[in-house]
Amino acid sequence: MSYKGVCKEFLDSCDISIGDIILITKNKVEYKGMVLNRATGADDKHLVLKLYNGYNVGVDVTDAKVELLEKGEKPKIELPILDVKNDPDKDDISIISTGGTVASIIDYKTGAVHPAFTADDLLRANPELLELANIKGKAILNILSENMKPEYWIKTARKIVDEVNNGADGVVVAHGTDTMHYTSAALSFILNTPVPIILTGAQRSSDRPSSDAFLNLMASVTAAKSDIAEVLVCMHSTMNDSQTYLHRGTKVRKMHTSRRDTFRSINTQPLASIQNGNLEILDKSIDYTRRSQDEIKIYDALEEDVALIKSYPGISADIIDYYVDKGFKGLVLEGTGLGHCPEELIPALQRANDNEIPVVMTSQCLYGRVNMNVYSTGRKLLDSGVFPVLDMLPETAYVKLVWTLGQTQDLDEVKNIMQTNLKGEIRIKTSQKYFLI
Repeated sequence: MSYKGVCKEFLDSCDISIGDIILITKNKVEYKGMVLNRATGADDKHLVLKLYNGYNVGVDVTDAKVELLEKGEKPKIELPILDVKNDPDKDDISIISTGGTVASIIDYKTGAVHPAFTADDLLRANPELLELANIKGKAILNILSENMKPEYWIKTARKIVDEVNNGADGVVVAHGTDTMHYTSAALSFILNTPVPIILTGAQRSSDRPSSDAFLNLMASVTAAKSDIAEVLVCMHSTMNDSQTYLHRGTKVRKMHTSRRDTFRSINTQPLASIQNGNLEILDKSIDYTRRSQDEIKIYDALEEDVALIKSYPGISADIIDYYVDKGFKGLVLEGTGLGHCPEELIPALQRANDNEIPVVMTSQCLYGRVNMNVYSTGRKLLDSGVFPVLDMLPETAYVKLVWTLGQTQDLDEVKNIMQTNLKGEIRIKTSQKYFLI
C-alpha cells in the first residue's frame, strides 16, 4: 500500500485496506466507494475512492469519519484469454501503440485499470474491433506524448512500412493527444503511403464514463479500411459520442486541454466524418490520395537541430543568436499577425541568413494567412532573408523544416520545398468561413 503518514494511520486504525468499500464523511458531505491505491510520492493526507459513477475522488482524512461497509479484495486484473481467428473476407488492420492510453482493461468489480499498450489489450478492451477487421499489431514505444521526438517519428514510420509490406490494408497508430499533430505532420512528410494511416487517441481514460477511447478506435479502424491513402487524425467531432472527424495530418491541431472534440482542422474543414460506421467525404472539391497497389515509400532523413521560436513583446535578439551560435540548421518563427516580430531581431535574423540558416515565418494567430508585404516590418524581414509559408500551421512548419533539411541543406531548395504544398499543408486560398467560433 502506498499510503503513508496520517492517511496510513487513519486506515490502519479502522482496519481498512485497498479494495474495501467505505463511507467517509467530511464536512457533512458523504463519499461512498472503493479505496484505491495512491501514486508513489503523493501526500499523506488524502485517500482515493472510486465512486460508483466511475470517477475517482481524493478525500482529506483530517477530521473525517469513516465506516467500513464491506471488505473487498485488492484490485487486480485478470485478462481474458484471446481466441482470435482471421477472417479471409475482412481487411487486415495493424494497430501500433506509441504509449498513448487510448484503451484500458477495466475490472468494474474492483475498479482496477490496466493500461492497454498492445493489440491484444485493445482487443480485450474493445472486442467489437474484430467485427470490423482482422486486428494485429504491437507496442513500439511506451512514452507519454510530451516525450515524443524526431527519432521516434522515424521508428514509428519504419514500423508502419513493415506492417504495410507484410500485408496490412491500413494502419492505426495509438498516440497520446498532446503532440499527436506533430507526429501526424511528420508521418505525412516521411511516408508516401498506398493505404490509410490513422492516428487516434483519447482525452478521457477508459475508466471514466465519459471516455472517448472506444468510439475513436472503432472509427479509426473504419477509416483504415477506407479509400483515403493519407495520414489522418481520427477523433471526436463533438462532445458527445455521435461522430468522429478525419483531419489531414498537416492541417490539424489540438485546441483544448480536455474537450473530447479538441482536434480541429485549421483554415479548412475536416476531410471526412464517420458516423455509425459510415464514412462521408465532407467537401467533394477537396482532392485526396486514393488507395493503390503502389509500394510504400519512406523518406526518413531528418535534421533535429531546428527551433520553433514564439515572438512576444520584449523578446531579445540574443535568442536568435543563441541558436545560430549553437549551430542550429533552421529556425521557425511563430510571429504576430501577418508575420511580424520586433525590428530589434532583424540584425540577428540577417546573421542567420548570412550563415545559410533558413528562417521560416508563421503566425501565432493560426487562422488566416501570413503576408509580409503589407507592413514595413514584414518587408524588412523579407529583406533579411525570412520567408513566409502562407497558411501553414507553426507546428507543421517546424516538422516540415526538420524533414526538409534532412533532404537538402541548399537554402534555395529548402525555401522552394517549404513554400510548395506537398501533403495538404498549404492551401492556395484561405477562406474566412473556416474560422473557429
